[in-house]
Amino acid sequence: MKYFQYPISKTIGYSNCVAKDCGAMPCAAAAAATTSLKPIRNVHFPNDIVFQDYVRTGELERIGRFIRTRRVSLETIYHSGMAAIHEAVLSGNLACVKLLVEHGADIQQQDEEGWSPLHMACSDGFPDIARYLLLLGAHVNVENQDGDKPADLIDPDCKELAELFGVGGD
Repeated sequence: MKYFQYPISKTIGYSNCVAKDCGAMPCAAAAAATTSLKPIRNVHFPNDIVFQDYVRTGELERIGRFIRTRRVSLETIYHSGMAAIHEAVLSGNLACVKLLVEHGADIQQQDEEGWSPLHMACSDGFPDIARYLLLLGAHVNVENQDGDKPADLIDPDCKELAELFGVGGD
């Protein structure tokens, strides 16, 4: 489990404090106020939440550490309805997608709505990720729950993806 520490407040020292009639708190009262500050608290987040955040932000070293220490499973479908590989594709981070695949992420895995990583790469306009997934053998004819294939989701203005899939009317 991962813990983060968030300081609630700092203790401020009042050495070299000179009393002046400026309306400020007297030194003795200020010193007493610092003793009543709350201590630092720990905030706990489940491994899956922390890992999902690392994938979204592309923190490759931490992602690798989580996988190597078996703190997470790459097959897990998170509360977002997607697995880690889907999150990586949506972030547009090819290096993160490659890392997850190297550690065993399934390029054919579908999310709760039947979207594969290739569907997402096509839908969101990431030709480099789509090309990588295709090189690994991603299925181009798999349909999501709406009956869409990855090529059906390509924006016609994304020429690179359109050429990659041979779609478009030019």
